[in-house]
Amino acid sequence: MAIFKFGGASVRDAAGVRNLTSILQTYAGQPLSVVISAMGKTTNALETVVDSYWAGNTDEALKRWAVVEANHLTISSELSLSEQDTQPVQAHLDAVRALLRMPPVGSYDQVYDQLVSMGEILSTQLVTAYLRQQGLPARWTDARQLISTDATFREGRVDWTVTKNQLRAAMPAATTGTAEIMITQGFIGSTSTGETTTLGREGSDYTAAILAYCLDAESVTIWKDVPGVLNADPKYFDDTVLLTALTYQDATELAYYGATVIHPKTIKPLQNKGIPLYVRSFLQPTQPGTVVGVAEVSSPVASFIFKVNQWLISLHPTDFSFITEDNLSLIFSELSAAGLKINLMQQTALNFSFVVDNRPDRIERLFAALRPHFRVNYNEGLELITIRHYNQATIDRVLIDKTLLLEQKSRTTVQLVVREG
Repeated sequence: MAIFKFGGASVRDAAGVRNLTSILQTYAGQPLSVVISAMGKTTNALETVVDSYWAGNTDEALKRWAVVEANHLTISSELSLSEQDTQPVQAHLDAVRALLRMPPVGSYDQVYDQLVSMGEILSTQLVTAYLRQQGLPARWTDARQLISTDATFREGRVDWTVTKNQLRAAMPAATTGTAEIMITQGFIGSTSTGETTTLGREGSDYTAAILAYCLDAESVTIWKDVPGVLNADPKYFDDTVLLTALTYQDATELAYYGATVIHPKTIKPLQNKGIPLYVRSFLQPTQPGTVVGVAEVSSPVASFIFKVNQWLISLHPTDFSFITEDNLSLIFSELSAAGLKINLMQQTALNFSFVVDNRPDRIERLFAALRPHFRVNYNEGLELITIRHYNQATIDRVLIDKTLLLEQKSRTTVQLVVREG
């Protein structure tokens, strides 16, 4: 069995769904498991619904939900789906509307997972209905019955043993070779008690890797709106280079440092079983794209990763003591409790500095915990630039019109924290 993953850009409208269908038609007769994200910017829209709902603004939450609902119904109409075809979609639309009229139950993160996961549920139901209309043997499967996680809402940790058993029971085509297209959702799972969880923002790639690992798939293909893995984001560079083959290590490093084409958690399950990952363009589906896991030697091409809106935080012990293991233990413990991930860190005798994404609520929680022990300084609105396989010319190139605040180098990677001007 092969695993395909289509992101939100590939199903953002009716034309995208038709294009996805044409790609799947070229694989007719083969067993496929297809992971699909929410349509277009639906996840962003649903996050605004969550915020209004959590704040107790029912009217605003319903208004924002109505926009999401209208978008899906428009796509359904443009695909000429019948009322019978879309009964499951309408049932979920009605259920969410009813939920938004009730008081929130549980923590913010629980509510977030319950509502934001609807984007994937709706998109997969519409795609499945259209595939069937076009005569393809598609079967919709609820990822919440496949992927089991703990109760860490918004960052669910996978129970691999339970997940493997559930997947093999629900997807017999994986072992029988039945020519069936199984459609499921990216990004979501559930706890042992049936509460919906999500796997982290942009986690649909990870879902595809989970399926591949548990089902011993022959390959995973991520279909993107770019020709493959490029050495830089085209938004920043005009002369990008396609990386046709990457080692698992290179792909992991690029994803870890922030390359958005592959989710950071994706590579490990695939590498563990030697499953190749293909990154291909749904706009040019005949092109080969990038393959990860076949190359044995790292590509020497310099790769650039940009993360904007970063915070550089520096901690100084209030008693002028050294940064020791005890201090580091406290810092990392509080970072974990605040739900913050370090993108770069650097230590001197009296200072520990690190860079995190812009999460003001979590950062304030961290500051409150650390200020009794450390003097806290910070800069916000910064940019973190990572260059793999760098040289001085590549560094000079990205520092034009920038002020360098912090630099960190290894043999293959340099990270630069900068601000404009």
